[in-house]
Amino acid sequence: MANTYCTATNWGKDFFTHSDRNAFYLSGHAGNVWVVGHNAAGVSWINRVNGTAKVKAEAQAIVDAKIEEHQAAWDLLPEAEKAPAYPTNPKPEKYTLP
Repeated sequence: MANTYCTATNWGKDFFTHSDRNAFYLSGHAGNVWVVGHNAAGVSWINRVNGTAKVKAEAQAIVDAKIEEHQAAWDLLPEAEKAPAYPTNPKPEKYTLP
């Protein structure tokens, strides 16, 4: 499946709808990066939300930078908050966009 990448700020209600999710693939990532199925409905959604198109490498760099920022903040936490007693606060990990 081919994807299109963009950045767009999620404003909340109706940023994407149930219809949107049924019409094309959509996933949000760190740094306001969105991966959108490459079809007419997906491209229309990018235009509707004033998204800025990115090539995959640009989108990945934005995500990586944001995750590195979160990792640095996590590293500054007290050790007690990093302990297994806080399983909902794992260190952010880098990943590859689809």
